[in-house]
Amino acid sequence: MEPKERIKVLQEKIAEKKLGAVLLSYSRDVFYYTGTAQPSWLFVSPEGYILFVRRGIEFAPDEVFIERARVKEERKLENIFGEISSKVSGNKIGLELDVLPVVQMQQYKEVFQGIEFVNISPLVLEQRQQKDDHEIEKLNKACEAIDAGHKAALSALKEGITELELAAAVENAHRLAGHEGTFFIRQPDFFMSTGPIASGPNLFRISGLVYSITGVGLSPSIPAGPSRRPISKGDLVIIDIPTLVEGYHADQTRIYILGKANQKTKTLYSKLKEIADYLIERIKPGVPCREIYQMALQKSKDLKIADAFLNFGKGRKGRMIGHGIGLELNEPPVLSAYNEAPILDRSVIALDMHLMDENVGVVKLEDMILVTNNGNQILTKSPRHLFEL
Repeated sequence: MEPKERIKVLQEKIAEKKLGAVLLSYSRDVFYYTGTAQPSWLFVSPEGYILFVRRGIEFAPDEVFIERARVKEERKLENIFGEISSKVSGNKIGLELDVLPVVQMQQYKEVFQGIEFVNISPLVLEQRQQKDDHEIEKLNKACEAIDAGHKAALSALKEGITELELAAAVENAHRLAGHEGTFFIRQPDFFMSTGPIASGPNLFRISGLVYSITGVGLSPSIPAGPSRRPISKGDLVIIDIPTLVEGYHADQTRIYILGKANQKTKTLYSKLKEIADYLIERIKPGVPCREIYQMALQKSKDLKIADAFLNFGKGRKGRMIGHGIGLELNEPPVLSAYNEAPILDRSVIALDMHLMDENVGVVKLEDMILVTNNGNQILTKSPRHLFEL
């Protein structure tokens, strides 16, 4: 599918749902359908569409892949309603209610008199799950940038370097490779530093909003990410810092050890990779996310590492082994014990698992997988083994 056809697909879905129109304002959705992230409202009805640009009208017409004649400057919601009211059949308009602030919702209600608002986000996110060739190309670029960070880690990781210094070396390589310096997660008040990184005893300290191996951060203000802890010989180090290139994310985790790994650590990592490889061969379009989680759980039992699988210590266990990735770092599908939704063809998932054995250590592996009816492909570029430095 060509990018310019995305709005046509949305129009068909709007008609199926018997909606009069949708009005999108979240930057990632507007970017997906138009090619610009300038502050805008995108109005789409079954019969037509208009991009109302609030700021950046001098840029937007040159950035979009939609018809430039459908791009116009407008900063007032009242004027938009006056222009589109005659184009809306019925009284239902879809909004991105999962990311819309209450104050803005109140404004919509005041301006759009007589209109019933429904949540359009699930429909948009479902369409975004199926990546086209243009998106796969950008995801590959993001994976190349994250691999540059991995190579920087191999060069920088030496005894005495702090987690912060190591993270800075990785992030610098990411930026020079095209990383845009931020990431998007569809949650309010989300914070994570630039990405999880931890070493030695910090691997066992799970902090903040991210239910993963997080690191402890520099202060209680953002309790996740690198600390100023110096890395010592024999320490395991986990780096999970994402990238964003041309609007699309990459997410991978690699594990390093300063020195030689003992046999128990090697065995633990080998079993984690065996679970990942097992899933990569068996994830297919149409398989429910919950079933993929159950496959992983059963494999951990077969390998006799169920106690360590997704263990967070103190009796805490994870129930998610991966997530979709694209315009947002975490997006559907979510591979969890609770999600019955099926994997769609051409989904890209970040398969993200760890093992925590209090007597051995923590190992983690994350890769991006393109899932298709013609087989799966690992998009992440960095070698998938335990790196001894």
